[in-house]
Amino acid sequence: MTLQTITLYSHRTGPNPWKVVMILEELSLSYKNHFFEDLADLKKPAYEKINPNGRVPAIEDPNTGITLWESGAIIEYLIDTYDKDNKLSFTSFPEKYLTKQWLYFQVSGQGPYYGQGGWFSNFHPEKLPSAIERYQNEIQRVLGVLDHALEGKQYLVGEKCTYADISFVSWNSLLPWLLTGVEVDIAKKFPNYHAWNERVTNRPAVQKTIEVKKVAMAEGKK
Repeated sequence: MTLQTITLYSHRTGPNPWKVVMILEELSLSYKNHFFEDLADLKKPAYEKINPNGRVPAIEDPNTGITLWESGAIIEYLIDTYDKDNKLSFTSFPEKYLTKQWLYFQVSGQGPYYGQGGWFSNFHPEKLPSAIERYQNEIQRVLGVLDHALEGKQYLVGEKCTYADISFVSWNSLLPWLLTGVEVDIAKKFPNYHAWNERVTNRPAVQKTIEVKKVAMAEGKK
């Protein structure tokens, strides 16, 4: 049976929709991006019927009839529904739950700390040095957690790349921007993290996502 196209509600810049795209690409699923050019539209009734939180990403999957929001939940759904060969996941114990553990760390640890770091460093109307310092320190703490966990390992769980590894990539790509003004050599201070992030980023599906994002960004500037 030919699968129908999944709609991904997104915007061109934010990292959370692009981590979903990476999973869609890894699983060779047909999808289309619905980009919001005006972020104010996320808070209007038409979209709030899809996501009452008024954020992206969200998906509509005509193959199952589900509408779903929150990137972590979307990734779990895509894996449970379409990763039939366990390309990016495990069915074995305890690997199945360890993979979930790292996804939850990404959505509750990496994403919020990186996001707040970006906000206070680049968008907050007042410069608050204590807030900037706090979140830049937290970003490096998260990197330290990953670096320690990856000691002697290629991937976070088992001997293969999973959806958990991939979920970190889109936020990691923003580190040069997030740590502007911080004198830190990421590759030297966090070598296990650095090697792992390069390894995952170089996957064909992730590289394709990076190119799709570049095209989307260029089109958004026209």
